[in-house]
Amino acid sequence: MAHIRETFPFEIEIVENVFVPMADGVRLAGKLWRPKGTGPVPAILEYLPYRKREGTRARDQKMHAWLAGHGYACLRLDIRGTGDSEGLIDDEYTVQEQEDGVVAIDWIARQDWCDGQVAMYGISWGGFNGLQIAARQPPALKTIITVGSTDDRYATDVHYVGGCLSKDNFDWSATMFAHNDLPPDPAIVGEKWREMWRARIRHNSPWILPWLTHQRRDAYWQQGSVCEDFSKITIPVFAVSGWADNYSESVPRLLAGLSGPRLGLIGPWAHSFPHDVAVHPAIGWLQEVVRWCDHWLKGRDTGIMDGPMYRVWMQESAAPATCYLDRPGRWVGEASWPSPRIDMRSLHLNAGGALGETATPPAPVPIRSPLWVGLAAGEVGRYGEDAEWPPDQREDDGGSLVFVSEPLPGRTEILGAPQLRLRFSCDKPLALVAVRLNDVMPDGRSTRVALGLLNLTHRDSHEQAAALEPGRIYEATVDLDDIAHAFPAGHRIAVSLSTTYWPIAWPSPELATLTVITGESRLALPVRPPDPADDALRPFDPPEMAAPTPSTELPVEAPHRRTIRRDLLSGEMVVDFPRWTYATEMPDIGQTVRSDALARYRITDGDPLSAICETQANVVIERQDGAFGHHSHGRLTADASHFRVEMSLRITENGETTFERHWDERIARDHV
Repeated sequence: MAHIRETFPFEIEIVENVFVPMADGVRLAGKLWRPKGTGPVPAILEYLPYRKREGTRARDQKMHAWLAGHGYACLRLDIRGTGDSEGLIDDEYTVQEQEDGVVAIDWIARQDWCDGQVAMYGISWGGFNGLQIAARQPPALKTIITVGSTDDRYATDVHYVGGCLSKDNFDWSATMFAHNDLPPDPAIVGEKWREMWRARIRHNSPWILPWLTHQRRDAYWQQGSVCEDFSKITIPVFAVSGWADNYSESVPRLLAGLSGPRLGLIGPWAHSFPHDVAVHPAIGWLQEVVRWCDHWLKGRDTGIMDGPMYRVWMQESAAPATCYLDRPGRWVGEASWPSPRIDMRSLHLNAGGALGETATPPAPVPIRSPLWVGLAAGEVGRYGEDAEWPPDQREDDGGSLVFVSEPLPGRTEILGAPQLRLRFSCDKPLALVAVRLNDVMPDGRSTRVALGLLNLTHRDSHEQAAALEPGRIYEATVDLDDIAHAFPAGHRIAVSLSTTYWPIAWPSPELATLTVITGESRLALPVRPPDPADDALRPFDPPEMAAPTPSTELPVEAPHRRTIRRDLLSGEMVVDFPRWTYATEMPDIGQTVRSDALARYRITDGDPLSAICETQANVVIERQDGAFGHHSHGRLTADASHFRVEMSLRITENGETTFERHWDERIARDHV
């Protein structure tokens, strides 16, 4: 737990709401923290749709009050159409959102409390749009700090993974669908709150519809993907993530693609800021933010740029578990990235299930995985909650093609993205492959180290898809997650291949048999040699934060649990992923928010067309003038040619239904 700091170098003034005017007259609502008695200071902008009034209230206070107490004006801004901001929101990461951000930065720079310099700071959505707005080069934006974000909206987000439809695509749409329907607060926007709320409800629609319409990496996903032209970002960038977060691979890509001043930091964390973590060790992250901003905005020599460009937590081997509260390891650093020190070592997938440094003669080996492979996958992007990590991989290995090395003669550390160069044929036109890199202990327990997915119709690119010709030999490269991991002496390295990975990846329309050409397929492993400089790395400060705003977590009746149920007689499998379930009372603003949500995935073994994703979301805001709620159910299914999206919405006021709407749409499958 981070230390709660109560005294700061500067007294803090908080302005509960300020309105920032946009070019078309729409006003965005923000909350401002600023130091007293300093005159104009640099500003830090965090720009999110998650409702600053009650949605991120306690979290915002813990960070922005701390930063304001150290000499920065911090503005937490609601995106157009969300929270207390006017206007309507159409989708995530839109051109409108980015243009509004540019206008907001110019407005901030001209305020009497700002010295004309602005930084952007944020995690996830706020990290995404920091990169996107930096690429638009607003003059007052001097640096960004991006945490748990991506440079590539198609390759590394919640929609598609390796060209496969990700499980998170539909249930994240359901989450945003719920929160986009919530009303603004009349204490902030006045009597027009109801008119604003009604306009939002009428405008809101499930974002899964456009997301599912674009199944390739087309212009829709290229918009907002800064990897399309890294040269547009010229200001200093601090990129941060955690190995348990599904966005970690964007950090090394940013380091490799950007040319300006940059640092990369990856810890053991899940999808969280590094000072407030579920997976330890935490660090004094806010102190690092001040060091970075003091260097680039105040011209102070803080030493932030004296260390390595890329600093990561080298994770020690750990027994498989569904939850890790901490990951033993140590900090290591590379002066540049890609690092010339990394040795891409080849390990060949050989006949008989051997993984070796020397290739055996080519031989075809078939695999047709049952649909239960993937039940031991855990979550895609983890928040550090219970039961989110993959358990022992031996069960999934039972339906996979597995290649295992001899026991390692010495410790082997890897840093980077393993790659599988696969030679194969397939008996169906559409197929996918899931590749797992596992750490096998001497007693046989197997821990997943990294995962890679590839829709094999995307073998040449994600922009173009081409059906497979049965029997034809192909080559494809499967990129696995970036990772830092130490394999101890006596452990074995294993590579597991499967043709299904439910529910992480939506299955192909038919069960496919993949024939792997052993001896000609190989794994490239990024081996990192020891570096004595690691011992001299500057230690991080202990984690700190400011006290949160008052809140009370109320008991939740029968909260959803992460469960996996498999009926061996019928073949049906059901996987439940709890979503935002809580009841939080905030006495300082007189509001209580209650939420319960669930994503449920069903499939029957042997029948990939039986796949179903069902979502439910109920969110109610209780305040003095009433209780206002969103209640929705969703269902995603597919036949051989189309996906089907069904959504039902009910809006309530004081328990009475005031609005209903239903969607039932068919969207053609495009080689997925």
